Amino acid sequence: MVDERDSRHGAHAAEDDDTAAVARPSGKRSVRRTRNASQADTGSVATIDRPSLAKASKKTDRAERKKTGNPFKRLIKFLREVVAELRKVIWPNRKQMVTYTSVVLVFVIFMVAFISGLDLAFIKGVNWLFG
Repeated sequence: MVDERDSRHGAHAAEDDDTAAVARPSGKRSVRRTRNASQADTGSVATIDRPSLAKASKKTDRAERKKTGNPFKRLIKFLREVVAELRKVIWPNRKQMVTYTSVVLVFVIFMVAFISGLDLAFIKGVNWLFG
């Protein structure tokens, strides 16, 4: 299976394709489908144990109440998690950003013109009807 990683990283990308898939999720639906299909082939069935679910929610309620500790530690933890999530983001390059921005601006201009046209049409209609 040819992947866009092969073209970006050269021929050696096919050798460590398994490690690359584990290191960074691709977010592709086909990967998720094959993973779900392989779990279905093994006969594993996902079940929900109702009593343990209720116990788990009670435990999490208690844990949330105990989180009134040091607010600075919680803030630092939050900021570290934000930085970790931002590192996972695939940022667009300059060409993509110009393209996305122009598409958004054209769409906004079109919608403003469309709604203004409808507004003028309704004004004319109301003036004609009630004169």
